[in-house]
Amino acid sequence: MQCTAGSVYKEYRKTIHYRNRTGVRATCPDCHVPRDWIHKVVRKIAATNELYHWMHGSIDTREKFVAKRYELAQHVWGGMKRTDSRECRNCHDFESMKVPRGVPVEEDRHWRANMEGKTCIDCHKGIAHQLPEEFLEIEHVRLEEEKVPCYQCHADMQRPPDDDWDAAILTSRA
Repeated sequence: MQCTAGSVYKEYRKTIHYRNRTGVRATCPDCHVPRDWIHKVVRKIAATNELYHWMHGSIDTREKFVAKRYELAQHVWGGMKRTDSRECRNCHDFESMKVPRGVPVEEDRHWRANMEGKTCIDCHKGIAHQLPEEFLEIEHVRLEEEKVPCYQCHADMQRPPDDDWDAAILTSRA
């Protein structure tokens, strides 16, 4: 793995984008390099700033990278938000997502997110890399207030076996 973020490759290998039941693997360029030419060139130019900081020594070790990780992640998340998660949409499409059995379409979280104008990164930060500690501290309170089920963020918490879990949460809010 030869890139400025080589230190995150090991954590990526533990994610659903690396290994999953369908055998489809998203690689680094799938998420970090736009496919169309003009956006790809713009991204490559922006990457020169990252290379500069790596060569300058500000993120050339794991410790330095971790210290700046939240700031770096915010830049990536901001870019994904500005482009409506363009790279996610190369593979994922709201229209193709299956609504869980027993959940009315208007209660499905992806359907709601689409109707609310949200984009993939609004809910899926940390899907392919560890979340920075600062994010966890800042966002935990907000997620609890929104009653986001713990298992969605905590890999060590098993999802309840009941397929109607999300519907039950929505019902309990009413």
